[in-house]
Amino acid sequence: MRRAFALAWRGWGRVGANPLVGAVVLKDGRAVAEGWHAAFGGPHAEAQALQAAGREARGATLVVTLEPCRHHGKTPPCVDAIVAAGVERVVYGAPDVDPEASGGAEALLAAGVAVEGDVFGDDVRAQNAGFFHRHEGSGRPFVAVKLAMSLDGRIADARGRSRWISGEEAQAWVHWLRAGFDAIGVGLGTVRADDPRLTVRGSVTPLAAPLRVVFDGRAELPTQSVLRRTAAETPTLVLVGPKAPAASVRALRAAGVHVDTAAELAGAMRVLRRRGVTSLLVEGGGSLAGRLVAAGLVDRLYLITSPLVLGADGVPAFGALAGAELEHTDRWRVVGRSTLGADALTVLDRP
Repeated sequence: MRRAFALAWRGWGRVGANPLVGAVVLKDGRAVAEGWHAAFGGPHAEAQALQAAGREARGATLVVTLEPCRHHGKTPPCVDAIVAAGVERVVYGAPDVDPEASGGAEALLAAGVAVEGDVFGDDVRAQNAGFFHRHEGSGRPFVAVKLAMSLDGRIADARGRSRWISGEEAQAWVHWLRAGFDAIGVGLGTVRADDPRLTVRGSVTPLAAPLRVVFDGRAELPTQSVLRRTAAETPTLVLVGPKAPAASVRALRAAGVHVDTAAELAGAMRVLRRRGVTSLLVEGGGSLAGRLVAAGLVDRLYLITSPLVLGADGVPAFGALAGAELEHTDRWRVVGRSTLGADALTVLDRP
């Protein structure tokens, strides 16, 4: 299952609305074939692995990270392929929560295939957090916040400079991360300080370029910012407040920027979901991150900690958060730890 889990990551940024899935075929105690869902509309992991196994699939065990599907979408049901291949046993990680695709375990049992489920299920759910969130019916996107910060929790120095707190390995990883989200968001302060492009420029070419989103209550996106100058080429959305000057909104639209109005952050998230955004990666700044956490709108944190200290005058990572008493604050759940060159990455999900 650990191998299948690792294989599943190879579909990151390419599977669209589908989940990441990996599969391994075992015969007589050894792995004889493997597969993964590589791209939206392409063969599922089970089909890839079974095709690679050929005759070895008969009487074998299929280990797959997600419960095999039983519906006919862009590809035939994986359940049918498993039964036709003569697989004796299926072990899966997490149940499928898509109502159209779920029920594969029951169908396999009815066909005489032995089934075991929920093996490393929590890891699979964390890997596919956006997919599982989409089927919870919350009405908003899965929201992740990524912050690069110093050892003392600062995302910029006293002069507001943040380039570059993290090293090259971390910066390359962020481009990989962006590829798996529908949209990338920042606050107006980050645009003014860093003038970001918010595009994917890494090893993965996403199935579709993420929508660029700016939280800008007064419609003040600078005229010379990269986001405004390239809005006609790369989809860019500015979320403004109800009191944004009409002339400023018209000027943004004239530049090719899409503009939507929301009175508060929860409303902005509903607007994004109506636009088809199912996952949003927020990359700054500290004020926006703090407001989102305070509003209970953050599902995951990606915290990159770099080995430097910026001091009390630096910009805090969660600047808009009010103080909390220790016994009354929630503890986030660590779902991943790794190193990115000299930097440390911690991935946390909300309680």
